[in-house]
Amino acid sequence: MTLVPLPLGGHGLRYWNDSCRERHDVDVRVTVLAIIPARRGATRLHDKPLRLLGGVPLIVRVWQRVLSLGIADRVVVATDDIAVQDVIRAAGGLAVLTRADHPSGTDRVAEVARHAEFADASVVLNVQGDEPFVDADAIRGAVALVAGGRASIGTAAAQASPAVLSSPDCVKVVCDDTGRALYFSRAPIPYLRDRADEAVQHTLVRQHLGLYAYTREALESWVRLPVHPLELVERLEQLRPLAAGVTIGVAMARPVAIGGIDTEADLVRANVHWNTIHTVRSSA
Repeated sequence: MTLVPLPLGGHGLRYWNDSCRERHDVDVRVTVLAIIPARRGATRLHDKPLRLLGGVPLIVRVWQRVLSLGIADRVVVATDDIAVQDVIRAAGGLAVLTRADHPSGTDRVAEVARHAEFADASVVLNVQGDEPFVDADAIRGAVALVAGGRASIGTAAAQASPAVLSSPDCVKVVCDDTGRALYFSRAPIPYLRDRADEAVQHTLVRQHLGLYAYTREALESWVRLPVHPLELVERLEQLRPLAAGVTIGVAMARPVAIGGIDTEADLVRANVHWNTIHTVRSSA
């Protein structure tokens, strides 16, 4: 199933749904509020939001990327640190200070989404603060699931390469035949019992991409839930609503060259990738 965004005049997007079984228009005007959660106290990469990508703080690169895509009506950074707020403001953006004790990025997003100045947004988009190369189609797909009423929470995934299958830094997701998430894990899922089925396993493995779209009601329901043991064990916030029986729709997107930046090695690779693509563009 392909969900394709068509621009509408004014705020919002119009989506049409095209599949082999059905084709119909879903004409929904939505106002999208993008919130980028950024916590300075990451354990694996010290001062992560302020580390440099192409000479600019990482969180500024993420904000610039989301803003440049033109999908969200407003783009805001949610942070617990004034230094992060300062670099976003210096770049011309809006950053809101939040409590420091949130258990997850979604909890931080919910705090900001409650502000009266953002009350007109019908869809809240969460793009994680370490995703400077986030794919436009991944965002559109997740928003389309929510805007079209197919799910109250939407996210995105891409075909995972065998190289990242065993990496705990690559979050995997398995889905049912309708595109709903069955489970997310840092472990290789589905597990390969027989080597003869390795090719089948590779077709089933999906790499979860770092973004969510929610209705306001779904966002508030998520953060009202108690932190779940699965969430604590895997360190994956999305297991909280999933364990409570909430449907999470997963839109398929293209594979990503560089995903979330979690480690020093990731940051090195991201800078190499950044320099490569900008060298190519400047010489074109």
